[in-house]
Amino acid sequence: MISFILNGLDVQTEDGSTILEACKFYGIEIPTLCYNEGLRPYGGCRLCLVEIGSGENSRLVSSCTYPVEEGLNVRTNTKRVVDARKMMIELLVSICPQSKTVQDLASKYHVTRVRFPVRNDNCVLCGLCVRMCKEQMQSGAIGFSERGYKKKIVTPFNIRSEQCRLCGGCIYICPACQMRCQGPDAETDLCSGCLSLEPTCIETHDDYQCWMGTTGDCGTCEGRPDQRTKPDNR
Repeated sequence: MISFILNGLDVQTEDGSTILEACKFYGIEIPTLCYNEGLRPYGGCRLCLVEIGSGENSRLVSSCTYPVEEGLNVRTNTKRVVDARKMMIELLVSICPQSKTVQDLASKYHVTRVRFPVRNDNCVLCGLCVRMCKEQMQSGAIGFSERGYKKKIVTPFNIRSEQCRLCGGCIYICPACQMRCQGPDAETDLCSGCLSLEPTCIETHDDYQCWMGTTGDCGTCEGRPDQRTKPDNR
């Protein structure tokens, strides 16, 4: 067993565990996109960042690929970590705003703006489909080509691969293939429809919930007394 510090607590985990696996064991939630328990860790999306070390020697690492070390000091929710995660989610939204998976992440982690130009690509380069095809389906019909902003997922020589069995595993696991609720022609880049699924403002609105409209449209959250009336048709 390896002893380390997790959010200020002395804990233990099995030798060979990653930080993400240890955090999951102790019930600490860390967002992921490119991670899947049945596939080899990739560390591409950078959503699972945590801060290790302390003081000037602290740094951000991807928890899905970083192994736990004896005496390691891990913090999962520092301001630096939260800000980095939000920025990564903003980037993902700018790349693929039509993905329900990405939109759900934005709502869950309270990302309310996108500061990057929206590209509307059909791929977030998480590598899930490539690993699924190779590791689970034992095929290897697709892979990465090019580098940097030109990087993409293709079949060898851009022709139909003889290794492909049309199993659909790549589509099943792809987060970009899960269309957002508003469809491909959504009016906004951010949905924010699931920003809060809990009943809110019970003292003012009998059973109003934020998902029934854009967050704050009733005025209560923004503290405007003149608008604190029960919305029509809610």
